[in-house]
This record gives sequence, structure tokens and C-alpha cells, in this order.
Amino acid sequence: MEHNTGLIEAIVFEIKDRDKIGGSTSVSSTALCCTHDLAEADGCKQGQIIIHHSGDQDWPKRVQIFFQGNNDVTRMTPEIIPITKTGMYNLYFMFCDPQLKGTLINGETIWKSPMGYLPGRMGPFLKFYGFMSLAYLMLGLVWFFQYVRFWKDILQLQNCITIVIALGMCEMAMLYFEYSNFNATGHRPVDITIWAVTFGAVKKTVSRLLLLVVSMGYGVVRPTLGGLTSKVILLGATYFFASEALELVENVGNVNDLSGKARLFLVLPVAFLDSFFILWIFTSLSKTLEKLQVRRSFAKLELYRKFTNSLALAVVLSVAWIGFELYFQASDPFSERWQNAWIITAFWTLLAFVLLCVICVLWTPSHNATRYAYTEESGEDFDEDEAIALTSGSVKSTLDVAGKVDRKERMPVNSDVFSLGVDLEEDKRE
Repeated sequence: MEHNTGLIEAIVFEIKDRDKIGGSTSVSSTALCCTHDLAEADGCKQGQIIIHHSGDQDWPKRVQIFFQGNNDVTRMTPEIIPITKTGMYNLYFMFCDPQLKGTLINGETIWKSPMGYLPGRMGPFLKFYGFMSLAYLMLGLVWFFQYVRFWKDILQLQNCITIVIALGMCEMAMLYFEYSNFNATGHRPVDITIWAVTFGAVKKTVSRLLLLVVSMGYGVVRPTLGGLTSKVILLGATYFFASEALELVENVGNVNDLSGKARLFLVLPVAFLDSFFILWIFTSLSKTLEKLQVRRSFAKLELYRKFTNSLALAVVLSVAWIGFELYFQASDPFSERWQNAWIITAFWTLLAFVLLCVICVLWTPSHNATRYAYTEESGEDFDEDEAIALTSGSVKSTLDVAGKVDRKERMPVNSDVFSLGVDLEEDKRE
């Protein structure tokens, strides 16, 4: 019979019991392995991992795997370890023999709770995505009812909102299906995960583009984006690829949040693009509000003020939540608050849904929706009213005589009185 020549130990422990592994109770030492001196002082077995049992004598669990003779390959017999207490558990393969340095371990572990195969920190997402699927479904039904009811008065912007709602419904449904399948089978098929991740990346991209074009006044103060269209499309495409790459690294094949240095490398571009989106959105909102105020489009101005206030509140909440997230992660390095960790991710999904609801309320299909649409005729009326109010009687007579003159010909006459001519020229160049 061949003798044992090497020992690898599989240690299963709850995260709060991490102090029971290694160290000495009688001498000052933080060693993981039992040496000759520690064996005499504490009674541990030399060459094995030190485990201090107190209270529950069965935990942490130790499974020993030995090499036989000159064999450089060994197999671990399957082990079933019942866990009766809720907690964050870890499995470590450890050895004390320096000759085993560089050993490769291949295999798989199967973890299952009474609720299914989902890891504990991912379990709440199953109910959350189910809830969000119903929320998007209800929003979609209400929006579709209004859309069909007033289909003759639909604006182009409302078609964009419809697309975002549809993408949100698909994203939540795909995520719920993926987590449900994972929970039932214990496997996370790559194709299903890729579809779910792709729907999420598309929805995030389109949502940000929707906020941007709304802030630019698309369909309200300008009929098209003009020369900005290519820039907006380029920004959207860049964000999609960056977001898709990040989500793939985080989700495909992984069941936890350990993605290595690749995640940090991919997080930075997405964070930079999000910051650029926010800067461009609020810059565009400022210009749009200024144009509406100059043109005295009070109905549109009130609409955009409500939208600006909602967006500003969302940004404040986002900054506060980022601070809380940093504090949460810094104060919990060992994931002992794993049961609440899902809230960090769920907040962003919920915030995006609330913002979409705000946009749906502000631009809901109705008979009066067309009053928010861009019309060149109404713009001319506002310009002429402003000119009459701000000029003398002689200029008023001149405007009356030249009332049918083309807009391009009479804008320079009024450009000294107010700055609409400059704004319109900017719109034409765009």
C-alpha cells in the first residue's frame, strides 16, 4: 500500500468564523499551518491547517485529500456537507507542504439552498426582477392604451418613449427568466445571459439618448437634431459597446462579484461616458429653457421646468447613493451584510424606472399633446408678438406692411431687439 506524500485540505467555513482558522491560542502567532512548536503549544497536528473549534465543534469543516506515493495527480471523493445555518460560506483549498506550490485544482462545487441554486446574495433579485417585470408591464399597458386612443396626435418623441418601455419590458423579462432558470437548474447558460445582458445594454443606451434628445428640445423647439445627429449616434454607440463589455465581464459565466482587474478597466469608460451624458444633458436643458423663455412658450417652458427639476433630483439621489455605496463596500470588506447587498444594484434599476415614469407623465399621449410639438408657425407668432411689444409705433407699422415677408428676410431687423435670430441660425447649422 502506497503511503501518503502530500496533503491538500478543503476548508468550508462561515465568514464570521474566519478568525477560527490559523493563529495560536497560547503564543503570539498568525500562522495558518501547524509547526512543531505550535503542535507542542496548542496540540494541533503538524503539517495541517490550524482550526480552532469552540462552541460548534463541527465548524469550520475540514476535508483532507492526500497524494499517494509518487503520483502527481489525486482525486477528491465527492462530499456532501449539510449547512443548517444561514450565512456567507467560503470554500478554500489550502496546503502546508511547500513542495505542493503550483498545484492546479480542477473541478466544480454545487451549492443549493432550500429556495434553489441561486447564491444567497443573488436570491432577492429573482423576486425583484419579477416585480419590475410586472411594473414595466403595467406601465406599458397604460401607455399603449393612451397611445392607441390618441394615435392621430402622436409625436415622434412619444414613439421613442414607446421603444424605451418595450426594451425595459424585454430586459426585465429576460433577467427574470435567466435567474429563474439558474435557480431551478444550477446552471447559467451563456446564450441566455448574453441575451439578457444585451437587452440591458441597449435599454441603458436608448434611455440615455432619450434623456439627451428631450433635453435638446427635439420635437419641441427644433424639428430635428440637425448636425448633432451624428454626434449623438456616435456617443450612443460608444456607450453601448462599453456597457456591453462591462456587463459581459460581470455576468457571463460568473455567479459572484469577483471579476478581477478587467472589471475596473471596463468600469472607468462607462463612468466617464455617464458623466459626459449628464454634462451634455444639463447644458442642453439650459439652452432649451432659455429659448422657450425668450419665445414666451409658457406651456412648453413649464413642462421643461418640471422635467429639469425631476432630472436634478435624480442626479442628487444618484450622487448620494454612490456615496452610500462606497461606504457600504468599505465598511463590509468580508461581505457580512450580504443579505442587503442586492439593494445597491436594485436602486439604479428602480431609479431608471421612476425617471421613465416621469417622462411618460409629462409627455403622455393626449389631445393637447400637439401643443408641445415644434411648429414653425407658432414660433413666428411668438417672435412677432415679442417684436410688437418691444418696438415703437413706427417699427410696428413697418412690421404690419412686411407681414408677409419671408422669415429669413425680416429676422435681421429684429435681431437687435432680441436674440432669436442667433438661435435660429444655430438650429440651421445644426
